[in-house]
Amino acid sequence: MDRVLVFLADGFEEIEALTIVDYLRRVNISLDTVSVNKDYFVKGSHEIIVKADKLIDEINLNEYSALYIPGGSEGAKNLRDNQKVIDIVKKFDQDKKIIAAICAGPIVLERAGVVSKKSVVSHPSVESELKDIGKYEKDELVIVDDNIFTSRGAGASIYLALKLIEKICGKEVKEKLKPGIQQDFVEKYFSFKF
Repeated sequence: MDRVLVFLADGFEEIEALTIVDYLRRVNISLDTVSVNKDYFVKGSHEIIVKADKLIDEINLNEYSALYIPGGSEGAKNLRDNQKVIDIVKKFDQDKKIIAAICAGPIVLERAGVVSKKSVVSHPSVESELKDIGKYEKDELVIVDDNIFTSRGAGASIYLALKLIEKICGKEVKEKLKPGIQQDFVEKYFSFKF
């Protein structure tokens, strides 16, 4: 089943979380926003409160083929320090399901031990925290290494969404979303290719 689990913890970066949710839902990819709090309401890093679809204790992992971890320093730390989240990330990696993280989110993947031999990109502010990785790709917007997708930050959210859509739905579906994106600018100044 092509269903995506999107973790939300207090302090999540709103653009990074909701851009992915918006783009995936535009192409009819089923997903659940999942609160790691004791209730459905999660406060973002800019004081925006979002009501999650489910609580972490309500999910059935067999329903999901991918998971996504947004950044935001506080949000990523809250996810990194949640043992249930770490166990889920490990299980997804063991099952070779898609795991995506953006900005500070890769610190969760590092804590779970799933990027020790992978190429990774993150927001530069957490680069020094990523000690157990294969290679740090500081000049990239999005890196895909096997089942692991990582991205730099809020400004790259759309590009990460497009990579996920291509992987889940195929290139044709992704192509329908591209016309509004400044592809030539991105390809000229970054090595990211659509």
